[in-house]
Amino acid sequence: MKLYSGPLSLFSRKVETALHEKGLPFERIQVAFSQTKGYSPKHPDVLAANPKGQVPVLVDGDLTLYDSTLILEYLEDAYPDPALHPKTAEARARCRLLDLFADEVMLVPLRALMHRTEPKPDDLQRWTEKEAKAREAEAVLGRHYVDLDRRLEGQDYFCGAFSVADLAVFMTVFWTRRLGGPSLKEHKALAAWYARLSERPSFARVTAEIRAADRDLSAPVEGAYRE
Repeated sequence: MKLYSGPLSLFSRKVETALHEKGLPFERIQVAFSQTKGYSPKHPDVLAANPKGQVPVLVDGDLTLYDSTLILEYLEDAYPDPALHPKTAEARARCRLLDLFADEVMLVPLRALMHRTEPKPDDLQRWTEKEAKAREAEAVLGRHYVDLDRRLEGQDYFCGAFSVADLAVFMTVFWTRRLGGPSLKEHKALAAWYARLSERPSFARVTAEIRAADRDLSAPVEGAYRE
């Protein structure tokens, strides 16, 4: 099994964590990335596999897949133990909704913070304008935290047992904290859940690798991982 991944690709790291959780060995092929040029030049195998030219791309035998959610659903079908999806149709649907919420709803305001790991431009006015939009986005992310905190009240995981919903939401919350976004301090259930997942070996391994990649590739972010 091969995974084409990016050192600072949220969705690649989501798939890597799932592979570790399932105990599946894989060869990781890191594509080129820099904060100034992004994922350039594009890896030819990724361009051939994914019309979007984006990682992650998973190759398992004769099958080549892209899109993190689709990859995780394939892994669940092909390698069902340990399970990362609930058993009943209703529970699986609720789990998928949370995966979608993390990947597509929370990602919208999160994108407004992503400039913070890039070198500051010579035109500081441009940076100031981006920061103004980031502050607005932080308020939106804070409201999402309130909703997530409410969903976690009285339970350890979003879908009863640990699942891809926890994996997807964790990675988005981690990225938010990495980029100096809102603190978890006022959200006790969410903060406890985040701490609990951070201690799982697969999560600890991947987040340590992301921090190491940031030290090599990213500008320091003020307020990153604030309590």
